[in-house]
Amino acid sequence: MSDESKSRPVTREQAEEAVRTLLLWAGEDPKREGLLDTPKRVVKAYGDWFRGYDEDPAEYLRRTFEEVAGYDEMIVLRDIEFESHCEHHMAPIIGRAHVGYVPTDRVVGISKLARVVDGFARRFQVQEKLTAQIAHCIEDTLRPRGVGVVIDASHECMTTRGVHKRGVSMVTSQMLGSFREDPRTRSEFLRFVGVDRR
Repeated sequence: MSDESKSRPVTREQAEEAVRTLLLWAGEDPKREGLLDTPKRVVKAYGDWFRGYDEDPAEYLRRTFEEVAGYDEMIVLRDIEFESHCEHHMAPIIGRAHVGYVPTDRVVGISKLARVVDGFARRFQVQEKLTAQIAHCIEDTLRPRGVGVVIDASHECMTTRGVHKRGVSMVTSQMLGSFREDPRTRSEFLRFVGVDRR
């Protein structure tokens, strides 16, 4: 974890003790051999799952390229796999994001778009907010003519508890600029990402 995360108001020891408390509450014995190192493992996993709090996703978009020979058509990165966690139940959200934009005079490396998705996904989230954050980050940083984001994800808070419905996915979209204003641009993007292929 970063130096910034080390200055959090809760220490690693306090976080590990909280895991022991949850194990006790669930009816387990945290001193049982198989659970002795579980608090350390859980806290380490949280450091990975929620490292997005230590990142500024917009930073990934600051390095751009202008030598694109006048390219000004849509750029789409499909099927960006991500894992997030529901802020209501702390259960996993597993899905794919599709990101597109129409550049003005500069483009960004495609891996950076995936990093933006991960930067926001690795926080406690609701899918609607995640979708909007990605789109607005790209719009605010790159200033393209338009941005489109579609996310298709399954929510373990719905499949492993509550209504217990498996095989269900939620689709959200955020269209900005020409993606919102021009039905042809929006339609082209949705065709590229295969929303209509089911």
